[in-house]
Amino acid sequence: MAFSFDLRKTDRTAGARLGTISTAHGKIETPVFMPVGTQGAVKAVTPEELESIGAEVVLGNTYHLFLRPGHERIRRLGGLHKFMHWSRPILTDSGGYQVLSLSALRDIEEEGVRFRSHIDGSAHVMTPELAVEIQEALESDIAMVLDECPPYPVSRAEATRSMGLTLRWAKRCLSAKTRSDTALFGIVQGGTYEDLRAECAASLVEIGFDGYALGGLSVGEPKEMTYATAARTAEALPRRQPRYLMGVGTPEDMVECIGHGIDMFDCVMPTRNARNGTLFTSFGKLAIKNARYADDPGPVDPECGCYTCRHYSRAYLRHLYMAREILASRLNTLHNLAYYVGLMQRAREAIAADEFGEFRKEFFNKRHQEDIK
Repeated sequence: MAFSFDLRKTDRTAGARLGTISTAHGKIETPVFMPVGTQGAVKAVTPEELESIGAEVVLGNTYHLFLRPGHERIRRLGGLHKFMHWSRPILTDSGGYQVLSLSALRDIEEEGVRFRSHIDGSAHVMTPELAVEIQEALESDIAMVLDECPPYPVSRAEATRSMGLTLRWAKRCLSAKTRSDTALFGIVQGGTYEDLRAECAASLVEIGFDGYALGGLSVGEPKEMTYATAARTAEALPRRQPRYLMGVGTPEDMVECIGHGIDMFDCVMPTRNARNGTLFTSFGKLAIKNARYADDPGPVDPECGCYTCRHYSRAYLRHLYMAREILASRLNTLHNLAYYVGLMQRAREAIAADEFGEFRKEFFNKRHQEDIK
């Protein structure tokens, strides 16, 4: 099946959008949260458990899978879907963010990124062409162009240089694409300079991609700047193609940015925070290690119907966490991912009913002024 995006509705009182992405491995209802499976696995949960909470798409990372176990090995073993036992859509990030986060080990050139593996120190060059080759070997449903993700703060001159390189790499990625069943998204860069973002978006649209991502946000800039930049960039992108805000974020971030016309989100926050004992709820964050939960027989969130909340008390989850039991990570992760996926479902229902404005207001009203410690 060819990739397509059906924009079914825009909330009449807000910019929130309801859509369906079709891929070779199934449909994705948007707005959507994509659990992060960087190395071909969403940490602490099985694919069957992801399906049970309603996850429709997961994210893998080109950089990490290239280094271990290698894209050619995954290709020989039947592609990433078969390798990780996941039959639904997969989006792969090209590794541009890792260029930023592993800055001490890399050198950015016109050809690509020259870097040393964080695993064994071996030398590699990631070119735009190789980034596409890897993602096609993985049989990704949605692949991302290789981009340069500048840090925050960044000077206008540096943001302009970086944006130019990202655009040249984007053209090379599109030229290297060979698979008709793999969609390719362009990535808008430009720092927090709105005119540069608009220029980058226009140039990417002229090149022509299946969808567009907003990169280089949530890298240290103030929240207000994140939201403003996302909103202005979304306005510069085609209405009838999906918009993906990369690496964002908290439940508050997602609800806010859905209202600005963003369709797709990913973040390690629900899984990472689960392993660190922080649980997301309808009333804010809950730190399960707190002594106040030692005798608490209630569920994490009385409004949640996930497996963890149906079967386990806060007291038991605190005991598991304090005892460093592996089960703590599993049950906490199941809850957090179920919360994120469920939040997107509720947002979609609100958009369908032209009630996203009310949904957003109720969402923020129910949350405490401060997180539960």
